[in-house]
Amino acid sequence: MAGWVWFRCLFGPNLHRIHRPPDQNRPEGRAGRRGWTYQPKSLEKHTDSILGWASALWSLSYYSSPLILCYLYRKGYFCSSKLIPVSQYVGTVLVCLLGIACLRGLGRWRNPEYLQFITILEETRKNHNHSNKKKLACYDFDFSHWPADFNWKEVSSPKLSQGGVSLLKPEPRHRGSADSVLSSFRTLPCHIVSYLIAHSFGRRMLYPGSVGLLQKAMRPMLQQGQARLIEEFEGQRNKLVACDGNEIDTMFVDRRRDGGERGKTLVICCEGNAGFYEVGCMNTPLDGGYSVLGWNHPGFAGSTGVPFPQNEANAMDVVIQFAVHKLGFQLPDIIVYAWSIGGFTASWAVMSYPEVRAVVLDASFDDLLPLALKVMPDSWRPLVTHTVRQYMNLNNAEQLCKYQGPVLLIRRTKDEIITTMGPEDIMSNRGNDLLLKLLQFRYPKVMTEEGVRAVRQWLGAASQLEEASVYSHYEVDDDWCTSVLQSYQTDRETFFPWSVGEDMTPEGRRQLALFLARKYMRNFDTTHCTPLPISEFQPPWRL
Repeated sequence: MAGWVWFRCLFGPNLHRIHRPPDQNRPEGRAGRRGWTYQPKSLEKHTDSILGWASALWSLSYYSSPLILCYLYRKGYFCSSKLIPVSQYVGTVLVCLLGIACLRGLGRWRNPEYLQFITILEETRKNHNHSNKKKLACYDFDFSHWPADFNWKEVSSPKLSQGGVSLLKPEPRHRGSADSVLSSFRTLPCHIVSYLIAHSFGRRMLYPGSVGLLQKAMRPMLQQGQARLIEEFEGQRNKLVACDGNEIDTMFVDRRRDGGERGKTLVICCEGNAGFYEVGCMNTPLDGGYSVLGWNHPGFAGSTGVPFPQNEANAMDVVIQFAVHKLGFQLPDIIVYAWSIGGFTASWAVMSYPEVRAVVLDASFDDLLPLALKVMPDSWRPLVTHTVRQYMNLNNAEQLCKYQGPVLLIRRTKDEIITTMGPEDIMSNRGNDLLLKLLQFRYPKVMTEEGVRAVRQWLGAASQLEEASVYSHYEVDDDWCTSVLQSYQTDRETFFPWSVGEDMTPEGRRQLALFLARKYMRNFDTTHCTPLPISEFQPPWRL
């Protein structure tokens, strides 16, 4: 029996924190604290440190492997006389690491807190009921060992999971069959290079939060943020399995028991390219008293997989299914809130689930391609275009235009990330293009040449005073604009695009265009990464 317990300790997960004792009997001296960091015994502590350094060195070697392999090749190590000693050396190191792992297992076996944890984990794996899950939730440990709480296949047909959820694809070029075959041979090298770029440094440049070394550096901050969510806000951590098999790490804070109207509304948060729910944008709706569901991108922290668009959409889909079927929220009770690159999954969500109440996009953009071209050499333009369209097609504006509900765009006036010419050139902010594309789709008769020109002038205002000056210059009458839109909505079909403005004068179109622009977009005078205060998080405008 003791040998079996030691074996479980040997292959068990790392225990990081105890949020509260499962039996509610706090150890002496800890009565004043909600939770505490797990304190390993000396043997476990030192052996775990050695294995941690070995893991970090392996990660460093993995990312620098092309350089290492080139160096070894030039030094002539790829021959039998050199490979045999190297393999013996590697084998010796592996045996030593195995021995160290066995000693760590012994150290865990001698620690009562770890023994209690591993016993609860095994019981939960055998019987994943509410009581066992509640006990397991008292611990913060390696999420790969966490039992799954919800599977996409529970509510959807497994046959639909083979290709993943549906995405909007770029329109193919129409060519003759012979022309198409010849073109395929010509572009084969480009396809190969694009694939290599996308699956090597391209994906990591686009989503730096998926890089293991960055996650190791941020681990203390992430653990602290997670402890705060669980211990202060009574957050519930869950593992969701998407249709592609990726495991998605989520955090749910339930405010429905508080009795307020905001608590009955669920805000699903979509993080940026280096954002994690532990320290990300879910803090904004939390401060506002909403129920909040945060999740990590595939490959981020506890989530598995890689953050390509298809995997991102698959993850977003299982999050929404979990919110509806497991947490008990209806789609009209859900607001989707996204920051930066999270606008892709947010716009996909409202496109695919049009009953969602509203969407709020903060510091987001219309399309990835202009931003990708900004950071790459001009000579690479055809290759970058092909790579983005084939493997990283974040077409936020195209998806958002498929949604009929309320939208709020928040533009950072000093944004240094989603501008193509620098933060000082506010007109190069791609949030402008997102607004214009949305308004041109929804109100094409208003957004004619004169309407677009007026909105661009308003977007170019560098301060609130200049914005007000543009607004007053065109003598915008808010009451008149509201009455025009309300009468149109009452008399006709309400699905976008609307034909309102068809018989208007140019002055009327300009007024209506500026009115709509100010309703759909709010300016926030700050940089890209500044946390959004709750005062700026407002429900989108409804007519």
